[in-house]
Amino acid sequence: MLMSPATRKFVLTAHVTSSVGWFGALLVFFAHSAASLASSDEQVVRSVCISMGVTAWFVILPLSLASFVSGIVQALGTAWGLVRHYWVVTKLLLTTFATAILLLKLAPIGDLSKEAAAASFSATSFADLKASLLVHSIGGLVILLGICILAIYKPTGRTPLARGEARAEGAGEAARASVPRWVRISPVVAAALALALTQLVFHGGHGPEMHSQQTLR
Repeated sequence: MLMSPATRKFVLTAHVTSSVGWFGALLVFFAHSAASLASSDEQVVRSVCISMGVTAWFVILPLSLASFVSGIVQALGTAWGLVRHYWVVTKLLLTTFATAILLLKLAPIGDLSKEAAAASFSATSFADLKASLLVHSIGGLVILLGICILAIYKPTGRTPLARGEARAEGAGEAARASVPRWVRISPVVAAALALALTQLVFHGGHGPEMHSQQTLR
């Protein structure tokens, strides 16, 4: 069911605002994580590590969930659909992947923030964890930039479901549309992302409470 113009504009506003906010908040997180590694000033490192916890839990997490949900609502309520166009499907998969990684990192980020408030904390404490957060923030920014590019350029290409609907409606030319070149490599990219996520969860020490155990040692 298509949304009314007023509802569509409201959902679009919510989606754009939350998505841009997510990118901006992650950029701030990146700056804090870089400062936590580059600075030798204990007070600076302590403050940015605490700020990283606040930013992740109370800014990045709500914005990412709002972007994810509003994106699905927008797709379902417009002619684009959720699984009719490859760019929409790819955008959804990338958003899901970025959100999943964020959820995996929330526990260690919170632990680092708590440890930063302890008297025993120093500028060089938990260097591996801070380096991991820096790398993940860079990766997150790259993924969000890719999502933004897809949303703006909307590359052509309709899924088999959409082509089937076109055949049923007698739109022969649309039904015969070939799969775009950019889509042909998407299974490889999807498999790489799935493999990366599996590696992080089961073999990379990024599963639930893995970093929590490390920070308490």
